[in-house]
Amino acid sequence: MKTSNGGREPGVPRKNLLFKLRPVLRWIIKLRGSTTAIAGGFGLGTFIAFTPTIGVQVVLALFVATLINVNRVTAVVPVWITNPVTMAPLYTFNYWLGCLFLEGPPVKEVSSKLIEITKKLASFDIFEIHAQVMTFMHLGKDIIAPLILGSILAGAVSGAVVYFLSFKLLEILKRRKGWRKRKQG
Repeated sequence: MKTSNGGREPGVPRKNLLFKLRPVLRWIIKLRGSTTAIAGGFGLGTFIAFTPTIGVQVVLALFVATLINVNRVTAVVPVWITNPVTMAPLYTFNYWLGCLFLEGPPVKEVSSKLIEITKKLASFDIFEIHAQVMTFMHLGKDIIAPLILGSILAGAVSGAVVYFLSFKLLEILKRRKGWRKRKQG
């Protein structure tokens, strides 16, 4: 027996994730640009989010997105993955990954340094970019080299996965939107 709310029991919330994400998906579909450019922006922004370029990530995303001709808006959105809450665990993971290839201080020691840096960065004004960059530069070459290598590796893999998934999702959504237009027309 079907109910008036689409077959669900009264008071039971809809569990469809795409339904909950409908406003975001509508926003993404309305973006100007090809599916490749929009997905490329998401992939680029994700890659940049994994790099230790805190303080200049948005500017870097805009510059590189313009340079390689991908959607600038979608390149900036994933950059916010790196924030004061996620920075220490994300960069600790990147450092650990880099240490698989390059030698460096123990991960636990670097993790505590990254937590200290995160606290410092959280107290800076958003426009104190020079101070933010200099705070990272004081980590030392023995920490920065594995961190950068790990960040590039993690960012490349994550960026590729995000590009592929967003490309497929955009294709599905645009195909579905075209189907609805044909059905209505």
